Amino acid sequence: MFDQYLIRKDSLQNVTEDGKVTGFKFAVRIADYRGCFLSLHNGYYINVDGTEYPRNLQRFEINGKAPRSFEEIKTACWEHWNYDDEGWVYVTKEGGLSKGMHKIGLQQSILAQYGYMPWDEEWVKNPPVPGSGAGAGKTETICQFDLELQEC
Repeated sequence: MFDQYLIRKDSLQNVTEDGKVTGFKFAVRIADYRGCFLSLHNGYYINVDGTEYPRNLQRFEINGKAPRSFEEIKTACWEHWNYDDEGWVYVTKEGGLSKGMHKIGLQQSILAQYGYMPWDEEWVKNPPVPGSGAGAGKTETICQFDLELQEC
């Protein structure tokens, strides 16, 4: 629905921890106009310059809390991600990204918060892999972005 607004264009930057570049991050918005309970947020399909970064390499920062894995977020059933709030996706990649432009393919996976489909209960227990199309919610396709790495 709001696919072209998923990533803030000027937000791609490397992450430094203890003086070492450990990955990269970018700011995101939710693709659903209602927001969602955070426990329904299942991660992202992320492809940067032809390399996929699976959910286990991703962390998510929202609501003033430190970045958390999607396994941790799965238990945040009373915490809400409001429509207008910006979150940050952190991706572990030793050395981060090189300077310059990067092609990013992104699909957000947020499980349905209303209605009932036969697979919903199974998806709560075993979430679908982002990028498979299952559980993609309002992001039906893998969105493409050309972003320049910002210096911090």
